[in-house]
Amino acid sequence: MVKAVWNDTVIAESNDTVVVENNHYFPIQSVAPGILSPTKTTSICPWKGTAEYHSVNAAGKTNVDAAWYYAEPKAAAAEIKGRVAFWKGVKVS
Repeated sequence: MVKAVWNDTVIAESNDTVVVENNHYFPIQSVAPGILSPTKTTSICPWKGTAEYHSVNAAGKTNVDAAWYYAEPKAAAAEIKGRVAFWKGVKVS
């Protein structure tokens, strides 16, 4: 079981992650309810497409833009559609 933990809170866990560029992409349904809130931040990857970001909210604190996903990934990254990855201090193990 792969877990994502931030602020001493398990924010996602799954046996079905996809690893791309050393990042575990969790199925969106494996994220605990109420943890993610969308932001206006985006970034562009030449081979994956446009990433959209979410803040992670856990135990009364917010980690801005600590999660990202590709709503419409390019064909080369189709396996990460419907999945979210974490960074900015979120521990994935």
